[in-house]
Amino acid sequence: MPRRQHASTPSPANLSELHDVKLYIDLETYSSEDIKSAGLYRYVQSPDHRILLMSYAIDDGEVQIIDFTRGETIPSHIYEALMDTNVEKHAYNAAFEWYCLSTHLKLPDPLVWLPQWRCTMVHALYCGYMAALSTTAEALGLPVDKQKDLKGNALIKLFCTPYKNGAPVSPKLEPEKWELFRAYNMQDVVAERAVEDLLTSQPVPDAEWELWRVDIAINLRGVRLDTSLIDAALDVYAETAEELTQEATELSGLDNPASVRQLTEWLSDELQEEVSSLRKADVAELLESDLPDRARRMLEIRQALAKSSVAKYAAMRACIGTDGRARGLLMFYGASRTGRWAGRLVQAQNLPRNYLKTLDIARTFTIRRNINALHFLYGNVPDTLSQLIRTAFIPSASNTFIVADFSAIEARVIAWLAGERWVQDVFATHGKIYEACAAQMFGVDIATIAKGQPNYALRQRGKVATLALGYQGGVNSLIQMGALNYGVTQDELPDIVRRWRDTNRRIVDLWYAVENAALETVRTGAMSAVNPARNAYGVLFAIEGAESGSPRWLTIRLPSGRKLYYAEPTIGVNRFGSESIHYRDVSKNSRKFTDQETYGGRLVENIVQATARDCLAVAISRLEAAGYPIVMHIHDEVVIDSNARDPDAALADVREIMGLPIPWAPELQLRADGFTSDYYMKD
Repeated sequence: MPRRQHASTPSPANLSELHDVKLYIDLETYSSEDIKSAGLYRYVQSPDHRILLMSYAIDDGEVQIIDFTRGETIPSHIYEALMDTNVEKHAYNAAFEWYCLSTHLKLPDPLVWLPQWRCTMVHALYCGYMAALSTTAEALGLPVDKQKDLKGNALIKLFCTPYKNGAPVSPKLEPEKWELFRAYNMQDVVAERAVEDLLTSQPVPDAEWELWRVDIAINLRGVRLDTSLIDAALDVYAETAEELTQEATELSGLDNPASVRQLTEWLSDELQEEVSSLRKADVAELLESDLPDRARRMLEIRQALAKSSVAKYAAMRACIGTDGRARGLLMFYGASRTGRWAGRLVQAQNLPRNYLKTLDIARTFTIRRNINALHFLYGNVPDTLSQLIRTAFIPSASNTFIVADFSAIEARVIAWLAGERWVQDVFATHGKIYEACAAQMFGVDIATIAKGQPNYALRQRGKVATLALGYQGGVNSLIQMGALNYGVTQDELPDIVRRWRDTNRRIVDLWYAVENAALETVRTGAMSAVNPARNAYGVLFAIEGAESGSPRWLTIRLPSGRKLYYAEPTIGVNRFGSESIHYRDVSKNSRKFTDQETYGGRLVENIVQATARDCLAVAISRLEAAGYPIVMHIHDEVVIDSNARDPDAALADVREIMGLPIPWAPELQLRADGFTSDYYMKD
């Protein structure tokens, strides 16, 4: 719906007569907490948090500013607009403005007015752009006068963070810079509104806005952290690191054994061959070879001290609120294009796995700071601490964690999309996809692929093929998935690729069907469908935008109705001399918006992972509605803080809810597995 046109901010009388009004807001605030490490909620909950500036505009009206440092307050008609359910509140990363204003206005329940908010950052991410306003505005080609003022970072550091004496710099001490800061705040509203204008032809579905609100409620709920374990782990690691560093110094004679330059030179002399790198993989490879005792021990120490995952304890400590809970650990639409969630602060989406069978004992000795016992029982103390990181997440007092995840969700989704019937039949019955895949590939009875049976070794080949080859991968994909670590030889890899593709012809056909549909759509501008009869939506390709100055996108409508966006699509030539799809996206190396190439298998990967994400979204909404409070979700797994009297019965109910048919995918076979625990772990 086009915005109403206003030459200036409406008067209170006029505003009360308007409907479907949009109020654009941007805040500048102060807190002694570092928002990057503490997160939004601890940042705002700090006693010294306060709003400094609030710029706003109503529809296309002029941008106005409220300077709280000068004693100004929110005008009555803007306060009424904030409280009016007919007025949509728009901001870039709106969770920030929503929570800051909720606190400033002393609202008893911030979630009550959340349905009135819309996040322009989410809109940008939905359309395939970036989280940062400046890079999104640049990628959209906004004129300079409507882009974000890049000088603002220095002004934010000056006025919004503690200065030398622990207090902010007063605007009175830097009046000229304060005027620049006011202009910067107002310019953010201009840029946010311009971004929203360009994206308005591609609205975020209502279901996604509802999911965004559920996500904020989960982030606001937070998850309890075991501060006794966290503090003890930090102490144990500090003491262990000091001891290991001292040992390395005595062993090598180096002034700084942590120095890559010093250690590589020492190792080169010790081994009588050049050692040029000490990256994680290089150290592991060196340790697999025959080494002198001193060199081996130095590399073992290097490996132990390089456990960067232990730093997550410090990240946890930095974001714990006064009630012992960490909030804001999930980023909605954080994964580019697919819309999967990403991690924030502690990065819960990237936690080290735990393999210890005696986690309770390891936790006890860590909390007691008994380093000798940890070393005696487990050897590598930093590695033990790394495996305990997950267990620092604990349920509320007297509660239990219910941890449940979708079983082989991507394998299920791709088989459903492709119509690979034998795979769907496996998931509808016994569910042993690795064994079934191996049986199909090698033409043996599945009953012989079991422990103690002659063909059990084939299971690993079925597993690695299932995990690695679904997205048009080949030998390199098998290697990256760790095939060589499963006892598979290099010579076997091409045969495994051939056998898997012969066994999964419909999935192979899906790669080429998707690629051809995308090429045809970009070439002609006409819509193309893949498997339109398989479900209510099928997978539909279209060219959208390119009108009224809007960007041009290749869109893929998923079975859920959600779309994937590829900006400014063109047809180029790949390294094999064939036509290929090109589009504009953020380069992982330069972080700039540059030309990217894709192909059928990669597009299928996007579609499958996005569809799996949509399945999780349905499950999250259903679980929340059923009274199961989610505190985290990691990939395809949910963590519920349950107060059920019978946790096992609650787990069974959770599994049943997650396994229910999806409205837009009734034939998709879903199954959830899970467990209950007094702390989070990988079962």
